[in-house]
Amino acid sequence: MLLNASGCLDALAAPEIARSLDAFVTKTVTPLPRDGNTPVRIAETDVGMLNSIGLANPGIDRFVTRNLPRLEKLGVPVWVSVGGFETDDYADICSRLDDHAEVGAIELNVSCPNVEAPAESAAQIVAAARLATRKPLWAKLSPAVPDIGEVARAAQAAGADGLSLVNTIRGLQLDRHTLRPTLGPGQGGLSGPALKPIALAAVATCYQATGMPIVGMGGVQTGVDALELIAAGARHVALGTVLFSDPDAPARVRAELHDAAAERGWTSYDDAYAVAHEELLSIGTTAR
Repeated sequence: MLLNASGCLDALAAPEIARSLDAFVTKTVTPLPRDGNTPVRIAETDVGMLNSIGLANPGIDRFVTRNLPRLEKLGVPVWVSVGGFETDDYADICSRLDDHAEVGAIELNVSCPNVEAPAESAAQIVAAARLATRKPLWAKLSPAVPDIGEVARAAQAAGADGLSLVNTIRGLQLDRHTLRPTLGPGQGGLSGPALKPIALAAVATCYQATGMPIVGMGGVQTGVDALELIAAGARHVALGTVLFSDPDAPARVRAELHDAAAERGWTSYDDAYAVAHEELLSIGTTAR
């Protein structure tokens, strides 16, 4: 299944792109409206993109009454990304979404690097959300932790149905002339090609740790990139930064993914699922 990464596609402004996906993931929704961080919020780097949006969104009330009915008309499943500053924030929003049939799944954004918030654990958030909704729950994790496999196991034990890997990782860019931060808030989340090796490692680690369904994302530019994430253990793949430069990326990546699988003698890219682990297990056995 091919999705977009949360915040990387405005489906209401570009519905034709959203319809080319297998599911659309919304920008993160919080309890109250947020204006977001101080501009400049996006900056291109040599290895990807920095962003510090700050979870700008209309809040759950307006989202439910105005945005959600319009998103239902897309004709593809809608996954709602949910964020907050306390555990109860996540539970309250999940409860609000529970009776909306058009919501196919909820992604719990427990890893945004651009918002100062109390350090609530992923397990606490997932557990509270699980009590509040019957919807499938996907925990979006940060790679910037000592052991992402441990976090994934905790999320699984708390009731998560799947994992989204990975969110951006904190970075800083300085203007080459003024030597001042390019982004208004200073630091931001790095996405794009530089994130792919980090995403691959996180997907492989969490696959081995939990065996859970995973949406792999981070630096996907081509069908081969997507195939690598599938080989590492991702059941689904999300496109992020590439959507800013190539609106036709979903159709192109889907075609390239099909061709890349065929070139390797597979009838479907499903045949590539977790194949990297055969080699990883062999390496581990040899090392011991």
